[in-house]
Amino acid sequence: MTLILKPGTSWSEAYARCRTVAPEAFGAEHLRNLAGGDWSDVGRTVPHLSPIDGMPMIGPSVVDAPVAVEAIAQACIAHRDWSRTTLERRRELVLEVLDLMATQRELLALLLVHEIGKPWRLALADVDRCLDGVRWYVDVVEDQLAAFGQPRVPLPGPVSNIASWNYPMSVQIHAELVQLLCGNAVVAKTPSQGGFHCLTLAHALMHRVGLPVTLLSGEGAQIGEALVRTPGIGAIAFVGGRATGRRAAISMADPHLRHIYEQEGLNTLGVWDYSDWDTLAAQITKSFEYAKQRCTAYPRFVVQRRLFPDFYEAYRRGMAGVRFGHPLAVAAADDPLPELTFGPVINAAKAARLRGQLEEALGGGAVPLHLGSLDDARLLPDQDAGAYSPPACVLAPAPSWSLQHSEPFGPLDSVVVVDSEAELIGAMNISNGSLVATISTDDLEFAEQLRTQIQAFKVGVNTLRSRGDRDEVFGGLGQSWNGAFVGGDLLVQALTYGPEGADEDLYGNYPARLVLPSR
Repeated sequence: MTLILKPGTSWSEAYARCRTVAPEAFGAEHLRNLAGGDWSDVGRTVPHLSPIDGMPMIGPSVVDAPVAVEAIAQACIAHRDWSRTTLERRRELVLEVLDLMATQRELLALLLVHEIGKPWRLALADVDRCLDGVRWYVDVVEDQLAAFGQPRVPLPGPVSNIASWNYPMSVQIHAELVQLLCGNAVVAKTPSQGGFHCLTLAHALMHRVGLPVTLLSGEGAQIGEALVRTPGIGAIAFVGGRATGRRAAISMADPHLRHIYEQEGLNTLGVWDYSDWDTLAAQITKSFEYAKQRCTAYPRFVVQRRLFPDFYEAYRRGMAGVRFGHPLAVAAADDPLPELTFGPVINAAKAARLRGQLEEALGGGAVPLHLGSLDDARLLPDQDAGAYSPPACVLAPAPSWSLQHSEPFGPLDSVVVVDSEAELIGAMNISNGSLVATISTDDLEFAEQLRTQIQAFKVGVNTLRSRGDRDEVFGGLGQSWNGAFVGGDLLVQALTYGPEGADEDLYGNYPARLVLPSR
């Protein structure tokens, strides 16, 4: 079957729509930066390739540290005025921009497809989770600001945001809108690997209604320190890898500055005294959504040795449900966009690294349980497929494997078998802290005992856990998190001050202490 690109979805058409909707932000040669209330062409143009087919895209204009420092100083001035704005007015403007974003829902999703390779269904879900989640906060924020017994006030300066590329709407824009709702101006850096087109359109709409937002493109090595050290910043919100997060945390000028550092962790699923293999097979299929390019993906399975034959059969059935390929490829012009589990990974370099890591595991003695092929992918004729990484799984990789203690952030699973409960716990805690974990077992009493010994913030029993939103607390244990826990009341608490100011005790994972919220 020969596939074609769905009419009306090409990159040139998508970018033309952006220039029509927000000509002030989308230039003919590059995306513009937003600072001091104005869009500008300052910076150096950087090219970008679409992961879905390798085609050139209009890239961002990256700035250097002095430009970032000046932009933050201007954001501090805007923050002073915004922090005095009434809650009623803040809610009104946030609702106005949510309505504007809803009118551009499909364009925002199409940008996510082109620039970070999300399948259409998942791209729409990313937009919808942002809009729905922020509307929830608009409805309850007044009560949240009084949830801790005293009226709360905005931070003394803007929130500086450094986010990953994989969820521009449901993580980054969602976070920024809640920050604004709480009375804080916003400074945001576009991720270097992608997501900047969607973020530019969203910020253009935010700026249009009068929200005090700053959006800068730049390399972390050039402007990262400015985003965490410039005087006047009220808080730092970071989503990314441990190495980058550690450098940012060390660079903070004030160790008492409000901060939320969400970092990577090797999330695991343990299988012990278990028999519901149909459920596990469905969970394995779902676990491959968006090529496991998310902080709550499950790339490691720890399996009781005697159950391995049943596990392998469930894994094989789960893999049969995985579909990957070009997110915009259809058989006929009037066909709907395909229902895919995932598209490409973020770029060709990442796909090459995953191939190398798979070969490393096999060369070190790991047993191949599943080796996918590009022949199984839905691709356009003769398209560039450099960023596509077929799903794969290895059994018993060597202890020296480069992914033994870290997440692949791609569709590459590993399985280890264990004989004792102590081995199960050790193997599930191999990365010194993670965001989520799951125990698959028929023995619920055993599961409850094990939960307290697993170094993950959310531990599911026979169910996959996710980042969550709205009123559910989210955080990480060990090296997967640094700073305040968030979600619902705790997110609003982290973004505001009570009467005690910076001395109040926040729930979170801090170097000197771990404070868990009551359940």
